[in-house]
Amino acid sequence: METPNKEEHQENLEFENRINLTELQECVFKIKKQLQKVIVGQKEMMDLLLVSLLSDGHVLIEGVPGVAKTITAKLLSKTIDINFSRIQFTPDLMPSDILGTSIFNVKTSDFEFKKGPIFSNMILIDEINRAPAKTQAALFEVMEEKQITIDGTTYKMTAPFVVLATQNPIEQEGTYRLPEAQLDRFLFKINVEYPNADEELQIIMNEQSLENTTKLSKIETVISGEKILEFRNLVNQIKIEENLLKYIANIVVNTRSNSFLYLGASPRASIAILGASKAFAAIKGRDFVTPEDIKKATIPVLMHRVIVTPEREMEGLTSKQIIAQIIEAVEIPR
Repeated sequence: METPNKEEHQENLEFENRINLTELQECVFKIKKQLQKVIVGQKEMMDLLLVSLLSDGHVLIEGVPGVAKTITAKLLSKTIDINFSRIQFTPDLMPSDILGTSIFNVKTSDFEFKKGPIFSNMILIDEINRAPAKTQAALFEVMEEKQITIDGTTYKMTAPFVVLATQNPIEQEGTYRLPEAQLDRFLFKINVEYPNADEELQIIMNEQSLENTTKLSKIETVISGEKILEFRNLVNQIKIEENLLKYIANIVVNTRSNSFLYLGASPRASIAILGASKAFAAIKGRDFVTPEDIKKATIPVLMHRVIVTPEREMEGLTSKQIIAQIIEAVEIPR
């Protein structure tokens, strides 16, 4: 079980917040405690999922099959008193299968709109790259606008509205690669790695101890959806100095002029780093952003928004490594 360490506690006592973040910290701790009943390791994935929840962002989770991508999303939804739906993307999936469709009612002699599974608070999209472009485009529209228009009528999504999408980076047969413009809609891309030997043993031991129970039955609901919206409001009030705004801008602009990158990040990336760094600060109990918060947010925000040049890619360089180099090269404001 994760507990706040002494250094963090002392850090939080060194200043007086103008915003009371105690309840937010406590709820984040409770959610993590519930997830850790089942999930072994994967600390970074948990942190980034919570930050995305607090900063109103969608997440793309990439990893090989069996590394707890789907189960983590389901467990997270169980800790919050919200509606959850799961959509398995397949090559024959149509936009109406996600959004809903109008059905003729014989009794009223009129068409009635039957809402699709997208009308939920947390939506898990399994294998997002398996559906054709038409279906992907319908999903990304509702992710961006948080509403859909069917037969001239607009239907708004109920907040909080979060999409967690998974994809398998290995098996590419029968898949449709997400275009850069659509990838840009995701706040974070989380790469889920294999567990180490100790974690693997713990996973097996946990499975053995389940006996006749299920993983979901171990998870308790610890927070309401309304409380998440309150916390988002607090996160928006987190202070950030102008020199740190320039720091974010310098990092993003550097991705556009970097010779190792074919495509740099858009202004949407700058806004995403701003929102995520505020959420990182809030989780630490601070009502102001530090350069460390920005550094933490930058790699998962930018990793899927830039494209490495073919030459550098052949040399084995990844977008994560190049972004890390850019962060080191940009001067930290004092």
